[in-house]
Amino acid sequence: MKSRFRFKSLFRELSLQFMYLLPARFVLRGLLNIENWIYYLVGRVATHANGGVHPKHRFLKYHGFFINHIQHGDKVLDIGCGNGVVALDIAQKTEAKVTGIDSDATKIAEAITRGKGSLVKFVVGDVLENLPEESFDVVILSNVLEHLPDRIGFLLRLVSSAHPSRLLIRVPLFDRDWQVALKRELGVEWRLDPTHFIEYTLETFTAKVQSAHLAILLLEVRWGEIWAVTVPSETKKNRNS
Repeated sequence: MKSRFRFKSLFRELSLQFMYLLPARFVLRGLLNIENWIYYLVGRVATHANGGVHPKHRFLKYHGFFINHIQHGDKVLDIGCGNGVVALDIAQKTEAKVTGIDSDATKIAEAITRGKGSLVKFVVGDVLENLPEESFDVVILSNVLEHLPDRIGFLLRLVSSAHPSRLLIRVPLFDRDWQVALKRELGVEWRLDPTHFIEYTLETFTAKVQSAHLAILLLEVRWGEIWAVTVPSETKKNRNS
């Protein structure tokens, strides 16, 4: 056992000595790229090992955040619902009338299979092109906004079309770790997902939400994410009057 420990220590020391012979920024960029690849692989394998559902659903407990702000009988629209796990959990625990929409037909097919026997409605649709022309009490945007190029315009159209009284928003936080800023400085991919147009700071999130005429009633930072309850500014004015 001791010899194995010594071998590992020696291997680590030799690896460090070798890396010190190379330009430091070159080595650093290489290590950060390797870390990104490992992060991706761990997510894929963890999802497979967890029956097709990413274990973050279990550990982050963000379902509970949504559920706590949805009432019995609410009409709920889950935009970007993916495989339907969040929508189904909400429907089961709140008895809300939930509709899940996603542009990925494969994910919607999985959601329909997963939700067989439930009253949750799953539809294929691109909300950038055609927002539902009906009213909802609550709209959920769980890791959705960061994927959209025109977030303010989308939120304005969404409120005008769906007339929600509450929007429950979850987005990734940029300053979740110092390595994110280091990666960006070194020209290494720093986003959690390369399809993200943005990852927010508290300041940029607040500014964008307010630009879309939304007021923040509650904001929490958990697990390197921002979770927020927002309402149309007019709704907040009416509450205060």
